[in-house]
Amino acid sequence: MLNKDAVKAVIFDTYGTVVDWRTSIAVEANAVAQTIGFAEFDGEAFADAWRAGYHPKMKEVRDGLRPWTTNDVLHRERLEDIIPDFGLNDLDDAQRTDLNKAWHRLSPWSDSVSGITRLKRKYIVSTFSNGSYGLLLNMAKNAGIPWDSILCSDVYRAFKPAKECYLAAIELLGGEPESVMLCAAHNYDLSRGRKFGMQTAYVDRPQESGPNKTHDLKAEQDWDIITTSIEGVADQMGV
Repeated sequence: MLNKDAVKAVIFDTYGTVVDWRTSIAVEANAVAQTIGFAEFDGEAFADAWRAGYHPKMKEVRDGLRPWTTNDVLHRERLEDIIPDFGLNDLDDAQRTDLNKAWHRLSPWSDSVSGITRLKRKYIVSTFSNGSYGLLLNMAKNAGIPWDSILCSDVYRAFKPAKECYLAAIELLGGEPESVMLCAAHNYDLSRGRKFGMQTAYVDRPQESGPNKTHDLKAEQDWDIITTSIEGVADQMGV
């Protein structure tokens, strides 16, 4: 049951919840493909393929199969994996580096900045992301997201859903689990947050993974807030 009076901070999963990664990456991929002669390019398929390597590469780190590294490095590795599949071998190193930084320039959903701004009036607002510190700072500057704090994989040197991420966020924000509300479009993330005592807000993002989305189609538990936008979270928190 929602306990609004206990909440001091609202922390946000970022990819998919706050920003529209798929459309943003597709647009940038289409643009760079045109620079090397493509009249048409399937940017959405490229975005899906790039994202498909994200969780497996993070799992290698979580499982101890490789030392700690940032998701900027993991993104670049996956980019190099898929470039031949999409005929982009002619991209030079500078173009590849800039395309990899497309993840720093992801655009927010239409309700994100306004909703977070409203919540910021009363609560600490922060990322809670597997993104790197620099990536999330650049994203915030580019998109105008008014974070108070950047909690991310570089801070706790672990990738969600490792318990260290959730426990570190609680500790850094004062040590009282119920005072932290996790806002996410992903049920697994909220489930982990709830396990460690966080309050939870589910934001439905039906277009996050495009028309063939197969997961997070609805709220799968009785989260403290269930809504279709971050504005909806602000509404239910009374700000």
